[in-house]
Amino acid sequence: MDIEALYDIFRTSKGIATDSRKVTKRQLFFALQGENTDGNLFAAQAIARGASCAVIDNPQYAQGDKTFLVDNALEALQQLANHHRKQFYIPIIAITGSNGKTTTKELVSAVLREHYETHATQGNFNNHIGVPLTLLDMPDYAEVAVIEMGANHINEITTLCEIAEPTHGLITNIGKAHIGEFGGIEGVKRAKAELYRYLAKQNGMVFVNADEPYLTELATANRKKLFYTYNSEPDINNIPIEVKHLQSQPFVSVSFLSDSGEEIIINSRLIGEYNCSNIMTAIALGKYFKVPSEKIKTAIEQYQPSNNRSQLLTVEQAQIILDAYNANPSSMRAALQNLANTPTPQIAILGEMRELGIYSAQEHEDVLAYAQSFQFHAIATIGTAFEKASKRFDNIQHFADAETLKWWLQQQTKTPVTILIKGSRGLQLESLLS
Repeated sequence: MDIEALYDIFRTSKGIATDSRKVTKRQLFFALQGENTDGNLFAAQAIARGASCAVIDNPQYAQGDKTFLVDNALEALQQLANHHRKQFYIPIIAITGSNGKTTTKELVSAVLREHYETHATQGNFNNHIGVPLTLLDMPDYAEVAVIEMGANHINEITTLCEIAEPTHGLITNIGKAHIGEFGGIEGVKRAKAELYRYLAKQNGMVFVNADEPYLTELATANRKKLFYTYNSEPDINNIPIEVKHLQSQPFVSVSFLSDSGEEIIINSRLIGEYNCSNIMTAIALGKYFKVPSEKIKTAIEQYQPSNNRSQLLTVEQAQIILDAYNANPSSMRAALQNLANTPTPQIAILGEMRELGIYSAQEHEDVLAYAQSFQFHAIATIGTAFEKASKRFDNIQHFADAETLKWWLQQQTKTPVTILIKGSRGLQLESLLS
């Protein structure tokens, strides 16, 4: 493939499109293969809608200079993204982990944006298509980029690193997300550590949360690393960044020392002690990249969670913790622990956790056992994976459908109560509040 020729077309286009229905004038269209679709079939439609060119991998759909034929459209997209990334000599910060990737990415980019022209992943465009699209959207004036990387199988992070070529990186934590795909927690560790291994080979910088299990061990081979903590003693050979956890209810408050030794107190709009680590990471990177302490404080205090991630809402007399973007055994436990620290009475509404494979039945039982240990006012479940597990416990109500659960929830909001709503994205549990 003539990458320079494709890059010339890209530079004269107005962005990238992969959905022919959403093409705007002068966009470069990539005919990607989907599970049930062949993008080549829609190349003509994209051109008719004003695409500058359609990148195709089937010669049958060629239309002269309006199409650019490649062996594989997805690989062409990834190669083009890597070529565009190579035009920049700026810090590229990669963020991965089992939980908290998107919130950490949002906080880090908010802090860096106070001092630099910062480009960051939009939403959770963090896979083999999303990362290239994020890179190709990077403007010439960018001074730093924050790239979220997700994975549900081995070698995926390595591939994303080869595309994005990060100079800095961090792992938020190692948990039980996608353990069905990874084959257990050891597989998760191996997959997430691909970021550390890539940066070790490139002599890049890693940021290590010393309070998170496994991360210090996984970073052993990395020569350039910065530890930060709020619980444990960091590596004495590195300049430590220590953050104090002040409170978690109703929102997380922390403090840290400025370069002059002044205590800076941050009162965030984030709930749950689990968000302490995300805030601490943003502080650590802000200090490393020389963002003034007051600007770090401003950025974090102004950040408002959205997209069904740890949002605190009021419905009638109830306080609702809406955390319905995703769920796995690790994040579920953290959310339940946080619920236990809120004003009573408390109700947990739990949706099934997906991509757990052979571990699913046991993990759903374990989560319910953990939930019962807190003696909540009520526990309700939804989803087939919870149906069997809930029968093993007394006082757990399982709902077969969202409409019945929605009616039940409406009855609970008529009295003062704190309600957690958490489950996998496919359940769309936010609809319970509509």
